[in-house]
Amino acid sequence: MKNFDVAYALEEIAALLEILGADTFRVNAYRKAARGVEGYPGDVEDLARKDALSLIPGVGPALSAKIREMLDTGSIRYLEELRKQVPPGVLNFLAIPGIGGKTASILFTELHLESIEELENAARAGLLRSLKGFGEKKEAAILRGIEAFKKNAGRILLADVFALAYDIRDALNAHAAVQAAELAGSFRRRRETIKDLDLVVASDHPETVMDYFASLPLIAEVTSRGDTKLSGKSRAGISVDLRVVKRSEFAAALLHLTGSAEHNASLRGRAKDLGLKINEYGVWSLDGFLFPTEEEADLYSLLGLSFIPPELRENRGEIEAAAKDQIPELISLSCIRGDLHIHTRDSDGLGTIEQVAEQAVRWGYEYLAITDHSRSLVIARGLDAARLKAQGERIRRLNEEMESVRLLCGVEVDILPDGSLDHPDEVLEELDVVIASVHSAFRQDRQTMTRRIIRAMENPHVDIVAHPTGRLIGRRDAYEVDIEEVITAAKRTNTVLEINASPDRLDLSDVHARMAASLGVKIAINSDGHSVAAMHDMQFGVFNARRAWLTKEDVINTMPLETLQDFLANHKK
Repeated sequence: MKNFDVAYALEEIAALLEILGADTFRVNAYRKAARGVEGYPGDVEDLARKDALSLIPGVGPALSAKIREMLDTGSIRYLEELRKQVPPGVLNFLAIPGIGGKTASILFTELHLESIEELENAARAGLLRSLKGFGEKKEAAILRGIEAFKKNAGRILLADVFALAYDIRDALNAHAAVQAAELAGSFRRRRETIKDLDLVVASDHPETVMDYFASLPLIAEVTSRGDTKLSGKSRAGISVDLRVVKRSEFAAALLHLTGSAEHNASLRGRAKDLGLKINEYGVWSLDGFLFPTEEEADLYSLLGLSFIPPELRENRGEIEAAAKDQIPELISLSCIRGDLHIHTRDSDGLGTIEQVAEQAVRWGYEYLAITDHSRSLVIARGLDAARLKAQGERIRRLNEEMESVRLLCGVEVDILPDGSLDHPDEVLEELDVVIASVHSAFRQDRQTMTRRIIRAMENPHVDIVAHPTGRLIGRRDAYEVDIEEVITAAKRTNTVLEINASPDRLDLSDVHARMAASLGVKIAINSDGHSVAAMHDMQFGVFNARRAWLTKEDVINTMPLETLQDFLANHKK
C-alpha cells in the first residue's frame, strides 16, 4: 500500500501542476516518478531506509526527499500547498472521460469553473465553445463524459481495494475472538468495480470484534453501529461493512452476502419449490427445522445443487448448471504458464527484458513474450523494423543463457485506421507471436471500426487481438464496434482474442469472453505489463476469465511451451 500511496501523491502533484499551467517537463517528471514508484516490484520503504530511492526510474534527489517526507509523515508539504491553489472540484474534472490536465486548466483559469456541476451547466449553456480549441463537438464530448462519470460515481476498481480488503480480513482473522473472517459481496464475486467492502465474521463476542475492527489503523471512522453490524470508512474513504454472526450461521451469511440479488432470489425460489426456505441464517424445513451446515457447499447441496464458485453467482445460468452438476472446473492462476503481452524499456515499459524475464523465472513461468509497441505509436517510442530486429537478436542471445524460461520474440503491432498493420508481412513472419491492437482513430463509426479489426484478423501473421473493444473502465467507453461480428470473425480466422488483465481494461469483458469461448474462440489472458509490478495484474485477468466460465482448455497460455509454439505456428494455416 505504501508504493500506491506515494505514487498517488506524486501523480496528484503532476495533475495539480498541469492545472496550474506548469511547464510540461516538470509535470512529466512527477508523472514518470509516480509510474516508477507504482511499478517498482519491491517495497519503497525498504529503498528509503537504504537511501536508495534513486534506483527507481525518474526519482532523483529532490523527489527522493519528497518521497521520504511522505513515508515519514503521511503527506508532502508541497502537495498541500498546491491543493490550496486548486479547488477540489477542479481535480475531479480529471475523472471525466476526455478531460486531461490541459483542458482542466483552461476550464479553471479561463471560465473559473470549480465543480463538475458548474462545468455541466456551462457546457449546456454553450459557454465552452467560446474557448480557443473548443467547439460544439468537444462540448458535446464533455457532456457525454460527465454522464459517464455520473454513471460510475462511487465505484472503485477491484484492484484499487485489493490489498486493503485482504489487510482488513487478515487483521480480523488474527484476533483471538474471531473464529473465521471472510470477504463477501461484489468483491468476492470479483466484479471489475465495487462500491464497498463486505466482511463476515464468525464469533461469540460481537462487541469485542466490532471494538477491535473500529480500532484498526486501516479504519478512519465508524459511521454506524448495531448489535452485530458495523459500518465504517477506510483512510482512503472506502466504505467497509462488517457483519458478525454465530459460527453455525457463518456459511449461510457468507453465501447470502456474496451472491447477487438475482442469484439469491433464484435460490429462494428453488428452495420454495423443494418445500424449504433459505435465508442468511441457513436452510429451513417448512416446520421450522434448521439444517446444520458447516460450509457453503452444504447449503447448495440441500437445494440439490453442486457448489457454485463465488465468481459465477450472478444468475447467468449457474443455478441451472449446478442442478445438472455441470459447473465447469474454472481456470485458476496456477494454470497460467506464461504471459504473452509484455512491454519493456525498449518502448514505453519501465523494466528491461532481463528484469521481466527474472520475474517470470521467480513465478515459474515457462515462457514470456516480449511485445513492445510498433513504430506508429510514437508516444510510446514504438519500434521500427530495425529496432525490432535488434531486439529479437538480444532475446535470442538471452535464451541461450536462460534455461528455466523461454523468451518469445513478439510485437504489439498497431491496426492502422484502414485495417492494415504497422509492420509489413516480411517483418511479422519472423516473429514468434504477433499481437494486433487499435491505438488510434477511436471515433470511427461502428461499421468502419468493425471492418478495420476484422481485416487485421484476416492477416495470416496476426495471432492475437489485444483489448478488442478499447475500453478504459470509468475513463473511456468502448469504441463503436460490433463485438459479436468480431468474435464470429475470430472463429473464422482462428484468431485468439485477449482478456487484457490490466485492471482498468479487463477487455474482453466477462460477458464477451464467455460469448467467444462458447463459439470455440481461443482466449489469451495477458497482463499487458508495462513494469515488473504490473505483471501481477495477471490475477485480475484470471478473475475475469472465471466470471466468464472459462476453463484452462479455453486459454492458450495454459499450454505447455511446445504445445503453444506448435499452436502459434499452425493455427492460422
